Amino acid sequence: MSERLIRTELPPHDAESARRGGAYLVGVVHPATSTAEVEAHLDELAALADTAGFDEAGRAVLSLRRIQAATFVGRGQADDVGVMARGLGAELIAVDEDLTPAQVRNLEAATELPVVDRAGLIIDIFAQHARSREARTQVELASLQYLLPRLAGRWTHLSRQVGGGPGGTKGEGEKQIELDRRIVRRRIDVLRRELARVEVSRRVRRRRRQLPTAAIVGYTNVGKSSLFNAMAHGTVKVEDQLFATLDPTVRRIDLGQRGALLLKDTVGFIRKLPHHLVASFRSTFEESAESDLIVLVADPTHPAGAEQLETARRVLVESGLGELPRLLVFNKIDKLPFDALLELSQRDPNALLVSARSGAGIDRLVEVLADRLLGETLVETFKIPHDRGDLLADARRQGHVEACEADDGMISFTLRASARVLDAFQIRIDELRPRGRA
Repeated sequence: MSERLIRTELPPHDAESARRGGAYLVGVVHPATSTAEVEAHLDELAALADTAGFDEAGRAVLSLRRIQAATFVGRGQADDVGVMARGLGAELIAVDEDLTPAQVRNLEAATELPVVDRAGLIIDIFAQHARSREARTQVELASLQYLLPRLAGRWTHLSRQVGGGPGGTKGEGEKQIELDRRIVRRRIDVLRRELARVEVSRRVRRRRRQLPTAAIVGYTNVGKSSLFNAMAHGTVKVEDQLFATLDPTVRRIDLGQRGALLLKDTVGFIRKLPHHLVASFRSTFEESAESDLIVLVADPTHPAGAEQLETARRVLVESGLGELPRLLVFNKIDKLPFDALLELSQRDPNALLVSARSGAGIDRLVEVLADRLLGETLVETFKIPHDRGDLLADARRQGHVEACEADDGMISFTLRASARVLDAFQIRIDELRPRGRA
């Protein structure tokens, strides 16, 4: 084995893995990184490959002093990777870096295997998990933006020329790649317009929400959906895979006389999230931006848990969510021994420790959310016209109606709720008549 490969290793082999395609994983050690860091990143790349439908056929960690414009890694390193990957029966080479279209093409020529970079693998996973029309539109847009500069050289038909009239009277025509690019650009424009309409509709729905809202965010696969289900008694799909959730889900949590709040489950963050995906999922991220509180979930049992938490915090800032009120929650504490729990609570005394699986700490988490979002419960009496039963129905949804009487064409009721809900309700009644409060 060439010294250009710092290390290569083979994964355990079993009959089940033989039924799926194999991906050969490649990580690169830069002067500012260490081999241990790259190995941890390759573990995450292996999880991405698994989610995309590939088993790890093997991996290599390459030493790189400077990036090569043509192949990213050195040509000799590329040859070594190709030999190893083909020898292990790999069907794909996955590189834990963002590559240019030219680098992908040159690496494929050198290794004689299809090559995908980190961004391409993540986009493929998003495409597999997209269920709603909005998510499919977002993923298609991101995929086409990723594909557009990579059209050249992907298929042999792209080099032929079409058009031109009989006898050459209309010139030599245009290359098929130019037609394909035009088709892709037109489709991108259509998708952008469609998403713009979706964003308008989503904003309208958000404005109609009267209840305070908390958004659950965090690194992918830290247990956000499990936590969401435990708190809201929901049925959001939970899988031990990266990016199992793409569509934001909103559920109401009723807290009796204290009122109610809304809880959102959102798409997970990840290191080096492709900018095409961030741009395409802008409306999804705006769901978090419109929240009153960010519930930042972390997994203290993961070997790279600290790095994942830092990545999540950085993505929040980059997404414009850094200034929102935030509550740190450590999930999966059922997997930690007592001394680790004690250390965690001492290191982050303001964080909450919970387990979505066992239910430990869930009641306390809901209580803290109620304190942060609903505050002190107050009582106010209102009068509304008898034909405005919709206002009374809203009052029942947002708080607790303790008394209700009809008299002289008016409905008088007492509402127990947070100061925020009472103030918002008073504004709505003031819009009906100046002296709305009894």
